[in-house]
Amino acid sequence: MKRKIVILGAGESGTGAAVLAEKQGFDVFVSEKNRIRPAYLEILEKHKIRWEENTHSEHEILSADEVIKSPGIPEDAPLVSLIRSRNIPVISEIEFAGRYARGVKICVTGSNGKTTVTNLIFHILQKAGKNAVMTGNVGKSLAMAVAEGDYDYYVIELSSFQLDGMFSFKADIAILMNITPDHLDRYGYSFQNYVDSKFRITRNQTPSDFFIYWADDPVIKSELAKRKYLMTHLPFSADTSGEMAAYIEKDELIIDYPNKTSLMTIHDLALKGRHNIFNSMAAAIATKVLNIRKEVIRESLADFQGVEHRLEPVITVCGIHFINDSKGTNVNSTWYALECMDTTVVWIAGGIDKGNDYSELFPVVKQKVKAIICLGRDNRKIVEAFRDKVNTIIETASMDEAVRSSYYLARKGETVLLSPACASFDLFANYEERGRKFKEAVRNL
Repeated sequence: MKRKIVILGAGESGTGAAVLAEKQGFDVFVSEKNRIRPAYLEILEKHKIRWEENTHSEHEILSADEVIKSPGIPEDAPLVSLIRSRNIPVISEIEFAGRYARGVKICVTGSNGKTTVTNLIFHILQKAGKNAVMTGNVGKSLAMAVAEGDYDYYVIELSSFQLDGMFSFKADIAILMNITPDHLDRYGYSFQNYVDSKFRITRNQTPSDFFIYWADDPVIKSELAKRKYLMTHLPFSADTSGEMAAYIEKDELIIDYPNKTSLMTIHDLALKGRHNIFNSMAAAIATKVLNIRKEVIRESLADFQGVEHRLEPVITVCGIHFINDSKGTNVNSTWYALECMDTTVVWIAGGIDKGNDYSELFPVVKQKVKAIICLGRDNRKIVEAFRDKVNTIIETASMDEAVRSSYYLARKGETVLLSPACASFDLFANYEERGRKFKEAVRNL
């Protein structure tokens, strides 16, 4: 008799998991409490996978041998608690797909920078002619990639929510960019719970595996001091002191693995800003571990085009620069974006607050921001935090209104920056839709 797998959520990860489970011979049932998007419905129908939408049928779900949960469903959701009370294992799509992925798994996480680093590594592997795929929290789901065919390299961006449902999964190369408070609403407002979630990327690693991390991050430093890890450590830093696998020396990016080599000057990096130097370092170390030639890495880091919705220049209107940083969904990410600005800024912010502490932004906002446009259903926390930091704060309820307001406030030579520091779900389906609406509104000015 076939083992039954129930998948909660019919988005990118859920649909991918369903296709892979069906291919592996499981009895598959997909349950989505909202409507299933037509593109995903078409995939389920094509593979003759049973599904339901706008409901969760408990009798179907509780008869499962295993449940694969969408990362968007909280651990403390009543249905998840009920499933666990019946001793039915609940795992993530990544955990499930990892059972069948035969290639090298390069896994990237962090509060900020993970999407850029994932894209950079994939770009380098593509340029080197490798059989690679970009998956996880960006690109297609890992399960769909595994179902479609065998890849030699899986470059996987992992959110904390995906990491939470991983138990036997192992990264061959684990990359941890940084840890700053984010998603605290999902972690009982405990920063340590969130930190523990991020460190799950090192779970099950052995001495033959690699752990690449930013050595200057105080949280990572503190956690590494608490316990012994067996894998090879490859830290990176702006500082040349210590046993660093990458560092900066007189504006040269030095890679010291497996041998010391000057890769390129930081001025030749395609991505500008201090945080992007670290992103480039992490990608360079990972691909050196994979024996990619220095010339390919250098060329890739010099011609990389960047990531949509991450400090993405849109257009300049009447001398005003519009920049889309919709992927800036936490305070630290927005700090990086503001810190990169070399003009006066009209800042569009807001959405669903995830337990944010805005005090980290006070110095850079005082220095660079002349007005804040709030875009969200409830802007009280932002207004309260910044009322004595900037002269002008305007509340808006739509992207068109926010963009029009920013256009009237900005002057020639200044920048309008969308970097919300919040989740998008109050007004938009996700940060991608928010970014697209921003670009559309700007082009309609």
